Amino acid sequence: MAKYLEKTDFQKSRAFSPAVITQGGQTVWLAGQTATKDEQGNDISQNFEAQVRTIFSLMDKTLKRTGGSLANLVTMTVFINDPRHGDKFVEMRGGFFPDGNFPASALITVSHFARPGMLIEIQGVAVVGG
Repeated sequence: MAKYLEKTDFQKSRAFSPAVITQGGQTVWLAGQTATKDEQGNDISQNFEAQVRTIFSLMDKTLKRTGGSLANLVTMTVFINDPRHGDKFVEMRGGFFPDGNFPASALITVSHFARPGMLIEIQGVAVVGG
């Protein structure tokens, strides 16, 4: 069970929690996830929004294999290669956590990713059960 510290209006507007407290449960460390193809195999290189949707879907599917879901994500580190995508990412992230229990988060701009066409990578930690 996770406890989300109260968020300021700014934190709510940026779709993150200042801290998430957990006790018990199983800790799941998610590898960095990227996507240049969607789940149907279509090329989404250079399509930021499609990459975000695909990455969150893949993360959710991975967490379901552990008995959890995106709702169990307690922290995430997000890497983008263009700071102009930051506000769009924040807007989209809010939609994946409709109950307002946002993970703690860092949003970091990097210069390059491992493969051409990648615009974002997300890694995270979830706590499932407990």
